[in-house]
Amino acid sequence: MDMPRPNPKVIAAKPELLRRLRAVLPRDAVISEAAETRAYECDALAAYRCPPLAVVLPASTAEVSAVLRICHDMGVPVVPRGAGTSLAGGAMPTADAVVLGVARMTGVLETDYANRFVRVQSGRTNLSVSGAVEEAGFFYAPDPSSQLACAIAGNIAMNSGGAHCLKYGVTTNNLLGVTMVLMDGEVVEIGGPCHDAAGLDLLGLICGSEGQLGVVTEATLRILPRPEGARPVLMGFADSAVAGQCVSDIIRAGILPVAIEFMDRPCIRATEAFAGAGYPDCEALLIVEVEGSEAEIDAQLARIVEIARTHDPVALRESGSEEESARIWLGRKSAFGAMGQINDYMCLDGTIPVSQLPLVLRRIGEMSRAYGLDVGNVFHAGDGNMHPLILFDANKPGDLEKCEAFGADILRLCVEVGGCLTGEHGVGIEKRDLMGAQYGAADLEMQMAVKDVFDPKWLLNPAKVFPLAASAGRRETAH
Repeated sequence: MDMPRPNPKVIAAKPELLRRLRAVLPRDAVISEAAETRAYECDALAAYRCPPLAVVLPASTAEVSAVLRICHDMGVPVVPRGAGTSLAGGAMPTADAVVLGVARMTGVLETDYANRFVRVQSGRTNLSVSGAVEEAGFFYAPDPSSQLACAIAGNIAMNSGGAHCLKYGVTTNNLLGVTMVLMDGEVVEIGGPCHDAAGLDLLGLICGSEGQLGVVTEATLRILPRPEGARPVLMGFADSAVAGQCVSDIIRAGILPVAIEFMDRPCIRATEAFAGAGYPDCEALLIVEVEGSEAEIDAQLARIVEIARTHDPVALRESGSEEESARIWLGRKSAFGAMGQINDYMCLDGTIPVSQLPLVLRRIGEMSRAYGLDVGNVFHAGDGNMHPLILFDANKPGDLEKCEAFGADILRLCVEVGGCLTGEHGVGIEKRDLMGAQYGAADLEMQMAVKDVFDPKWLLNPAKVFPLAASAGRRETAH
């Protein structure tokens, strides 16, 4: 993976940089020893690594502002980092960059149940947002698989979703406002507790911008009352394409489950060995969950089961208790860890129209045989957000490159059938050089012009999102 050459002037100025950073932060909030910075050399896309120049761990918006002001003045690139769970290399540093982690910023700043919002510091984990409001009967809807660890900062950067995004939407549908610090240290407030703030929709611009425009330090999030109840049904099929068609038929019928999750045979076998959820031995399974009152749940599941039976399921199991529901979800929640027990893998997240699921699943199978690499499919089928897991051996020469080529072909296929390169993982460095498959030169120019406004020196999160060749002139001029 190509990366820009580090700026030798910045590296030479490291002693002065550290002196200035330690003047505005507690001493333990500035990390510069090589052995300690190594922990920040990559995120969850661990195939690529680069130790940063230094790491800072501010605890407030004011401290973030002070750090950015110093780095801006000295021309030092800054890589914002949440919890480091990015699967696209979104938090990978360059050798001349300061990593700005928000892990110490975990506070709950305001809770308003009457107006259904909570304001938190951006380093708070996704799951702990719901934990802060659950006693009052509320929850925060977006639920990425990494929700136990991932930070709200990263969720906003990548516009993360999760299993329940079919009904509740992704981060942008649940984000009301942010406090953000620009690269020059200026603090701005965008949006807020009220719906549809006046003026330009800058909040929609910030969510999903991958740390290119500023560092989000606080977030105002929509919270929702917990539903009366929820219940899943598990359905096994003899063919992945048939399972895909079942998903399409459920959506076409006008039913809106809270989640529709898909797993194919490789994932089913891996999760059974790993978690023992009691899944059927079949080519593909769906987990469909609905919520509401008992009467509403019964009516929705009856219609879903009726549709499923038209596709000759080899297994059909409706939950009858909380314990059964937990077992049905156990394998799905364990899928990524289970696949990691088998081999190294690359996890993609292309998104496609639901109607194209049968075609795309068939084509992925054909590509798998052509490349000679196994692939497991587990994804949010209801909104077409696919997560093919391509297995490879990181210790085998050429395997990583073959895996990347296979992944690029899958993502191009997603675009060809009317989808896009990413649903929730972001572009990062992983899909940076594929941006031309979805956007023309004029589109990319417009996107880079927006970054020019927020970050004229192009110091924030370098080498991400935009192809290096397309952004080279801007980066050279800025520096």
